[in-house]
Amino acid sequence: MADATLVELSSALVAIDSVNPDLAPGGAGEREAATFAAGWLRDRGLEVEVVGDAARPSVIATARGTGGGRTLLLNGHLDTVGVTGMDAPHEPRVEGARLYGRGSYDMKAAVAAAMVAVVEARGLGLRGDVVLTAVADEEVGSIGTEAVLERVTADAAIVCEPTELRLAVAHRGFAGFEIETRGRAAHGSRPDLGIDAIAKMGRVLVELEALGDGLLAGPRHPLLGPGSLHASLIEGGQEYSSYPERCLVTGERRLLPSESTSDLEAELDGVLARARAADPSLEVEARLLLSRDAFEIDPAHELVRTVAAAAGEPEIVGLPFWADSGLTEAAGIPTVLFGPAGEGAHALVEWVDLASVERCRDVYLAVARAVCG
Repeated sequence: MADATLVELSSALVAIDSVNPDLAPGGAGEREAATFAAGWLRDRGLEVEVVGDAARPSVIATARGTGGGRTLLLNGHLDTVGVTGMDAPHEPRVEGARLYGRGSYDMKAAVAAAMVAVVEARGLGLRGDVVLTAVADEEVGSIGTEAVLERVTADAAIVCEPTELRLAVAHRGFAGFEIETRGRAAHGSRPDLGIDAIAKMGRVLVELEALGDGLLAGPRHPLLGPGSLHASLIEGGQEYSSYPERCLVTGERRLLPSESTSDLEAELDGVLARARAADPSLEVEARLLLSRDAFEIDPAHELVRTVAAAAGEPEIVGLPFWADSGLTEAAGIPTVLFGPAGEGAHALVEWVDLASVERCRDVYLAVARAVCG
C-alpha cells in the first residue's frame, strides 16, 4: 500500500493549477503551489525562504545540520505544461498503484518525495545541511533555479526529474533560432511587383532539413546519441490575395556536451550561404534565441557512485531533454538526476507510479546520510 503522506502531498500539489504562463497564455503560474509548499515545509520545522518574482516564486527549504558537514541540494520544479484537451487535469485520482493528473509525473510527485525527504533528514542529526529548492519556470526559461542559485551553494545535487528510477549523468542542451526571409508586398494580380517571401523560405527549409539529416548521421555521444535540428514554427504573409512580404521560421537545435551555440551559429551561416548561392536575390537573416548548454558528469564521480549505491546500482543513462541540472552543474555543484517512473509528460494522460515515488524518497534520504553525514 502506498505511503499515505506521499500520496496526500503529491495529490495536493497536482490539485494546484501551476501551468506555466509562458507556455499557455493565462496559465496560473507557480505562486499558489509555492505558497502551499512553503507553508507545508515551514509547519514541519524547516527554514523556509520564498525567492524570485512575486508572481512566480520559488521555495528554498533547509534542514539545518549540526555543522561541519557537506550540503546536499534536492531540486524540482513546480510549473507544468498546459492542459488543453485533458480531462479534469487538476483533479488527482489514484487508480491502483498510479496517481493521475497534470504534473503527477512531470514532476510534482518527485517534488513531494523531496519535500518528505528533507523533513525526515531534519531528524537524522546530520552534520551538513539538506536543502530543497522547489522552483518556477523549468519548462521555459528556468528563472526559478537561476533565482535560488543566487542564494544556495551545495557540495552535491540531485535534480529529481523523472528518470524511471535510472541514474542520469548527462542530457542534451538546446538553442532556439529564427530565420526570416523578406519579400515585397503586392496585389496577387501583380507578379511583376511582388516577391514571395514564403516561397523564398523554401530554399532555407531544404538546407535546414539537410543539416538535420547530417547531424543525425554524424558523431554520437555514448549516452545521448547524435545532435539534432528541426524547424518548429512557420508564419508569414498578410492575406490571401497578396504577395507575402515576410516569412519567419523558428527552429531548435539539440546540443551535445561537446557542442555549443557557436556551432549552431556556424551551421546557420552555412545554411544561409548555401541558400543565397542558389538564389542571389534572397534577403534572409538568422537570429539566436534562448539557449542552454548540455550537461554531463563523469560516471566515475563520487556523487554518481554514492547515488548508485543508494539506489541499488541502477542503469546509468543520458536523457534527451534538458533540465535544471544544466544550471546547477554550471554553478559548480556536482549533479545527477534521479526520479520516479510513469508516463505522460506533456501528454493528455499523465501518471506516476507511487511505489517509485516512495523509492525516490528513500534514495534521497540515503544520499543525504552519505553526503551530509
